[in-house]
Amino acid sequence: MLKATVRRQVTVPLRFSDGYVTTAQVMTFDGLTDKREHLLLGLGDWRRALTKSAAGGRAPLVRPHSECLTGDVFGSQRCDCGPQLREAAERITEQGGFLLYLRQEGRGIGLYAKLDAYALQDDGLDTYEANVALGRGEDERDYSPAAQMLLAVGADRIRLLSNNPDKAIQLDSLGIEVTQQIPTGVHVSAANVRYLRAKASHTSHTIELPLAE
Repeated sequence: MLKATVRRQVTVPLRFSDGYVTTAQVMTFDGLTDKREHLLLGLGDWRRALTKSAAGGRAPLVRPHSECLTGDVFGSQRCDCGPQLREAAERITEQGGFLLYLRQEGRGIGLYAKLDAYALQDDGLDTYEANVALGRGEDERDYSPAAQMLLAVGADRIRLLSNNPDKAIQLDSLGIEVTQQIPTGVHVSAANVRYLRAKASHTSHTIELPLAE
């Protein structure tokens, strides 16, 4: 895997819709394998977290978060992306670590295709079946750029904030030691419960959902 380097680091104050505020050190990179404009946000005392990890202590808390315009920006109820992003920002700020904002909308198929998949879901397919019906993979995300960014800032050991076992498997294969996988909260609503059940049953996401009525 090619080495990436930090291109720029800037301080960005963040404010979420519920009023929560934090400050991020936002980093851009040169040399990412897919040449997309992914971001790494250093939150909390991430430098101290790296120092402790290098000395064999607890690794920094990290969430690789896939871009979701509908959920992150417009507050869509069809997924749990926006609440997960908000939760991750606070938990990582408290403990020190990194939020990776990865430009891979719709599990890597893009925004327009994701909305096409929504239409198929309205006709009865689940989120994975819809992607396949469009001639795409169930999940086309590649975490190589995430690993490159983490290695560029010295985070070769992490505690992974995610319900998705595939993230841990990919990152481990790319040279990132996942010392612990920590599930996010369950952000269920009437509009996304079918979507969350598909993630839990189809790809073994660690999501505890209420029993179907």
